[in-house]
Amino acid sequence: MTRRTEWWMNRTAYQIYPRSFADANGDGVGDIPGIIDRLHHLADLGIGLIWLSPVYRSPMADNGYDISDYQDIAPEYGTLADFDRLVAEADRRDIGIIMDLVVNHSSDRHPWFLEAKQDRASPFHDFYYWRDPAPDGGPPDDRKAYFGGPVWTFYPEVGRYVFNLFSPQQPDLNWQNPALRQAVYDMMRWWLDRGVRGFRMDVIDLIGKDIDRDLITEGPYLHDFLQEMHREVLAGRDVVTVGESWNVTKETALLYCGRDRGELDMVFQFQHIVAGWDRVHGKWRPHPLDLVAFKKVWTDWQEALEVDGWNSLFLNNHDLPRSVSRYGDAGQWRDRSAKALATAIHLMRGTPFVFQGEEIGMTNAGFTEITHYRDIELINMHREMLMQGLPEHQFLEGAGITARDNARTPMQWDTGPGAGFTTGEPWIAVNPNSADINVAAQRNDPNSVLAHYRHLVALRKQHEVIVQGRFVSWLEDHPQIWAYTREWNNQRLSVLCNISSEPARTEVPPGLASNGTCLICTAHPRHSVPAGPITLEPWEAVVVLGNLG
Repeated sequence: MTRRTEWWMNRTAYQIYPRSFADANGDGVGDIPGIIDRLHHLADLGIGLIWLSPVYRSPMADNGYDISDYQDIAPEYGTLADFDRLVAEADRRDIGIIMDLVVNHSSDRHPWFLEAKQDRASPFHDFYYWRDPAPDGGPPDDRKAYFGGPVWTFYPEVGRYVFNLFSPQQPDLNWQNPALRQAVYDMMRWWLDRGVRGFRMDVIDLIGKDIDRDLITEGPYLHDFLQEMHREVLAGRDVVTVGESWNVTKETALLYCGRDRGELDMVFQFQHIVAGWDRVHGKWRPHPLDLVAFKKVWTDWQEALEVDGWNSLFLNNHDLPRSVSRYGDAGQWRDRSAKALATAIHLMRGTPFVFQGEEIGMTNAGFTEITHYRDIELINMHREMLMQGLPEHQFLEGAGITARDNARTPMQWDTGPGAGFTTGEPWIAVNPNSADINVAAQRNDPNSVLAHYRHLVALRKQHEVIVQGRFVSWLEDHPQIWAYTREWNNQRLSVLCNISSEPARTEVPPGLASNGTCLICTAHPRHSVPAGPITLEPWEAVVVLGNLG
């Protein structure tokens, strides 16, 4: 099968969490005019796609992932006119906007639900999953919601329970209703006609569920619905789609993104995120990084989608702790570990996704009190865990490692009191290290993390071997070194990264060795990766482009 070529394959994507990116009016909440004001930063970085987390009208119970109007903008973020201006200004810089499509659930304040909960005979009642009470009057079963509490919420107006996988403020949409599906497709076409270049589809693997048989993830109707969506909305449009799934595996990935499937272009998968994590006190908590196991997940996915499909490449997003705190060394080696991690990820086959602040090496928030947090998931979990007897200090220790708010603190633009994010009181506290870690301090520094990301983005555009090259993993059992090659049209790209704070030694096999041009050498200049012994300094990254043979 020939290699697939699409306009978006050599681009790097950037996720904006609007609430925390840039505040133009000083109310402490990021907004669309603020994003427009900062587009020059993304253009300078070389970004080609923006994944925009939800900006729709919302009560903000889950920071916009509870949508009350899919065809309007939240007032705190701006207006539809502001959005149209964002699309036009981004397009002028050759940057496409990808909307966040959140259609597993709506807000409980969406007009559909407001009607659905009032009358069983309403045509909107069947837009959601309703079930009658159990014989004792209680919920149909004892399943728990992802954000804590029961998965069922009772509405006395209709005498029924509604199904909510996440929170009572987010009732699940019934995708088995054709009228619901057509309403979603109409909405998608409306946004595409406004100029957006595609969608990131939130928890899309959940829309095909059968709740009565408890078939929730990758349910029996999923791929029929995705294929219908493609036929109805996406076919014939030059757009890009990526579906989020915490449950997809390398065995099922091509069902989503195989080129002949007529579904999506790529998936966000999280097997590398949960590798080496244990379920403790109802929350994923990580062990120290097991690099051998971590590398294997990445290799498995590179090989599974080698010929068909397409990978998404990321370590950070709005649901995850900062990668330099989770996988790197946020102390002595913060800059160099941020560069090494980025190098290892960006040079694989797939689309890299940079989460805002990652490009300057932002770290976890360092919050020490529950009142510092704003996330509905964490706050609900805090209440439940304390009721079960977990000590407060132990909960806060875990939150400091894994909480979603670690990634949601304001973007650090400069050394000002609001880190350049706002002139007002920010909705969530600014990380205290913003005086040292910020865009202004790094913009003109050729050795900064920002300069390194700029270089990585440029390399993807300049070298087809990074986009299309065959992936070959090396030194798979080495506990410190992440090594692989990419091969294409008689070129070999050799990548070696020391993912540790200690020197790393190894014997370089001939197939990994390369003589040619040093594209990245973060510790000191190297003009080759010679076969034989080599020592890499802590968090050193080496990338050499040479010829095969």
